[in-house]
Amino acid sequence: MSFRKKIKYFLVHHSGFTNEQAQKAIDSEKLIVNDVVISENVFVNVEDEIVFDKKMLQQKIKHKYILFYKPKGIETTHNKKIENSLVNKFPEFESLFFAGRLDKDSEGLLFLTTDGKLANNLAHPIFKKEKEYIVQVNKKIDKTLKSQMETGVVIMGNKTAPCLIEIIENNTFKITLTEGKNRQIRRMCYKLGYEVVFLKRTKIADWKIGNMKAGEWREVEVIASHLPFVS
Repeated sequence: MSFRKKIKYFLVHHSGFTNEQAQKAIDSEKLIVNDVVISENVFVNVEDEIVFDKKMLQQKIKHKYILFYKPKGIETTHNKKIENSLVNKFPEFESLFFAGRLDKDSEGLLFLTTDGKLANNLAHPIFKKEKEYIVQVNKKIDKTLKSQMETGVVIMGNKTAPCLIEIIENNTFKITLTEGKNRQIRRMCYKLGYEVVFLKRTKIADWKIGNMKAGEWREVEVIASHLPFVS
């Protein structure tokens, strides 16, 4: 079953009900979705627990959500042919989606999960989930860098979306993006005459890297509306 189907569709196509039986089940007050009695043809998801007349029709899926500090030198890929791929170095992550990549030379926060819908929600620019990075460049930052990066820089033929810049030191700044083009920060800096010598992602949506060290990870919980909180 794909992510959103009406409960009547589920009963007919996945539980062997006829259309008439499915409607009677909806009207019977014996159909329960996530501990709530259903009396209308509501939408259900693959994660939902569905019970009819005390019989389990679909068990609730308990997804796994992990915050991982990716070390520098690891490729964010499931490709086992790449020696330093994520799954070769951390095979326990093989079945997990990752929300947004970090290139080999960058380090910092990755969000890993069995929940493909949430992974897409965090990674796709249409949802405008903020991602925060600390960036060190190879020379003193010119006073125009902040305004140029915040209004957008043309890379790969397209202008980047507006972002937020905070200058931290002479050659270090914090950048908050809502998109994630391939090697975007490095390309933006290069276009403005800088070379990135250190790049670390410190935040994805409401999750922060905190005091985690490279190679460490921890599980977190997500409420039904997909708003995060740390367990």
